[in-house]
Amino acid sequence: MSSDTDEGRDVADVVTEVKRLEEEGEIAADYLEELLDIADLDGDIEIDVEHGRSAVEIVAESGGNRSLRRLVGPDGEVLEALQELTRLAVQTKTGERSRLMLDVAGYRKGRRAELTSVAQSAVEQVRSSGEPVALEPMNSFERKVVHDAVAAAGLVSDSEGVDPNRRVVVRPA
Repeated sequence: MSSDTDEGRDVADVVTEVKRLEEEGEIAADYLEELLDIADLDGDIEIDVEHGRSAVEIVAESGGNRSLRRLVGPDGEVLEALQELTRLAVQTKTGERSRLMLDVAGYRKGRRAELTSVAQSAVEQVRSSGEPVALEPMNSFERKVVHDAVAAAGLVSDSEGVDPNRRVVVRPA
């Protein structure tokens, strides 16, 4: 088999995967639009594909970030639940498990910046002391952000404990 055929097949596979993820986003958007109508909240829905996942964000139409924040809840708890419900809605339609990421009013983007800063502080502390540093309990999204930041800094990290008390421990490389 020639490499041209292999490359063509790889491109076809990528195109098929992107279309599947875009379809997931469309299904999620329909579900979330119904939810916004029921909750009498105004918001636009943006769909993208990022890092091999469907990414859906509910954004404020005009100055409505405050009302959308109700869909985030304390420490993002409502957002996590809404993400799981949206994933279930997608799975019901497609028959496939979804890894869709949901954001509301830029909460995850802001949280990612905060967590990167927390991870950098922990990295500095580990480098200066040579001792492991255990962080506060976090959900899976938050732990992934921290693990990625720690790895980028050249150190290692592990998750320890059981949800909801699962935490990241940063260690020397």
